[in-house]
Amino acid sequence: MCQLLGMNCNVPTDICFSFEGFRTRGGLTDVHQDGWGIAFFEGLGCRVFLDAAPSAQSPVAELVRHYPIRSRNVIAHIRKATQGRIALENTHPFQRELWGRYWIFAHNGNLKDFAPALNGSFVPVGDTDSELAFCYLLQRLRAEFGDAMPLRRPMFEFLTGITREIAGHGEFNFLLSNGNCLYAHCATKLSYIVRQAPFAVAHLKDQDVSVDFSAIAKPEDRVAVIATLPLTDNESWIAMEPATLMLFHEGMPAGTAPTK
Repeated sequence: MCQLLGMNCNVPTDICFSFEGFRTRGGLTDVHQDGWGIAFFEGLGCRVFLDAAPSAQSPVAELVRHYPIRSRNVIAHIRKATQGRIALENTHPFQRELWGRYWIFAHNGNLKDFAPALNGSFVPVGDTDSELAFCYLLQRLRAEFGDAMPLRRPMFEFLTGITREIAGHGEFNFLLSNGNCLYAHCATKLSYIVRQAPFAVAHLKDQDVSVDFSAIAKPEDRVAVIATLPLTDNESWIAMEPATLMLFHEGMPAGTAPTK
């Protein structure tokens, strides 16, 4: 299976520390060697880096590692293919436009007998169940709310229903963001941590690397990091309950709903 990494903050923040540990799981400390990607929101824009090579050996990953892009919402993915060949078009995260905003989506899991009818408004480029689910999800959102983006609460409630429907076809862990907030669905395994004052030293599980956040963060900063498996070994990560959709906004949980 794949692994997910997300970040939601109240101020633009770089993800270099978390990405340093995460990328090594793509072929060095773990077996996710079938491609990787990361997306950074910057205002209404979005930078997306993709590579079908393992992240632990990818020159593109090296570029990202040394390029401290600051963003309030980030989604990253390392792939262990279940459906779809190893190719750039099947590499997560996927990007589409809806309501004049970019939407980013990454999935960990395997959906079986999932063949929803698409009306052509959103069409997969590759052949993964993940991209198909993303297109269907956006199609349902547009059908429900028309041409105007709804408020956060009704959108979260409707997303809960769509998630419940798709999750009926198999394992559906995912991260989704429109640059304003981040949605995280735990089907089987997903954890998060909120870093805020008083900040402390964090140490990566996958590498002997530490950072003292008290030396680089401001007292008002708040950062939520979401990952398939905890990235550090000296912090208290919170395991999400399976079959739960969470909304993160301004660096903290802002909504929780069951999807079963």
